[in-house]
Amino acid sequence: MHYQNWGAQDLTAPARAQLPEVPVERGMVLEDVQSGWVGAVTRVEKSGGMHVVALEDRRGKSRSFRLGFGFLLEGQAIRLMPPAPRPAAGTGTAAGRTASGSVRVAGQRAQVAKASRIWVEGKHDAELVEKVWGDDLRVEGIVVEPLHGIDDLSAAVADFRPGPGRRLGVLVDHLVPDSKESRIAESVMASPGAAGNVLIVGHPYVDVWQAIRPAVLGIERWPVVPRGQDWKTGILAAFGWPHETKEDIGLGWQKLLGAVRSYADLEASLLGRVEEVIDFLTVP
Repeated sequence: MHYQNWGAQDLTAPARAQLPEVPVERGMVLEDVQSGWVGAVTRVEKSGGMHVVALEDRRGKSRSFRLGFGFLLEGQAIRLMPPAPRPAAGTGTAAGRTASGSVRVAGQRAQVAKASRIWVEGKHDAELVEKVWGDDLRVEGIVVEPLHGIDDLSAAVADFRPGPGRRLGVLVDHLVPDSKESRIAESVMASPGAAGNVLIVGHPYVDVWQAIRPAVLGIERWPVVPRGQDWKTGILAAFGWPHETKEDIGLGWQKLLGAVRSYADLEASLLGRVEEVIDFLTVP
């Protein structure tokens, strides 16, 4: 007889020791059995000495629950555990590596910013580049700046006055043959001082959001947005997320960006172009 089991017991409770123990992760979709609340994990924090997980439902509403028993993951009962310890870089990469896969330089301080720059189309592009390549760029002293569109790229490049030691790399969305973007790029590269000092590259996607591999988000492919509808709004609507305001767009992007931990979560067509720009700006 096991005397420690003597006394009042809940005979309907699951055999806790038999449940799989699953570390909580952002983006994981869980159901709280007691309340029936279903939502994606948006954050985990310690409160009052215990771990609490926030679950956001498809309408954007959030509720917090204590980690432990009482959760379903893909219909299976689990014991939800605190987050698994991350590798040294905190990015899902091997110790000694940056999020871009480069060898981490121990004890290296950020360099004073050089005159050369990387320009990207918008804030989201800049945040994605910073998340994956930020460590590398600080070592090299290269700053990423958002343009908020490339319609005035020719004037912006002229104002920048590129030259030896003052190079410019530009990452453009939807840079495909016969597009508006390709014509703008050709015009810029034909301007005085551009040859050898300016590099314009691009990916084929409508927006940098699509450079995140669908599998990372738990989908087979990115939704197709009907022509004439705002693309980002259409994507968030297809996900069932709030999408009516600028704040909704920003929060939606933060969810997507939160799923990216390293270069392995991005499409090769973006990886190659960013690496090409960094090489252009750092190789003498």
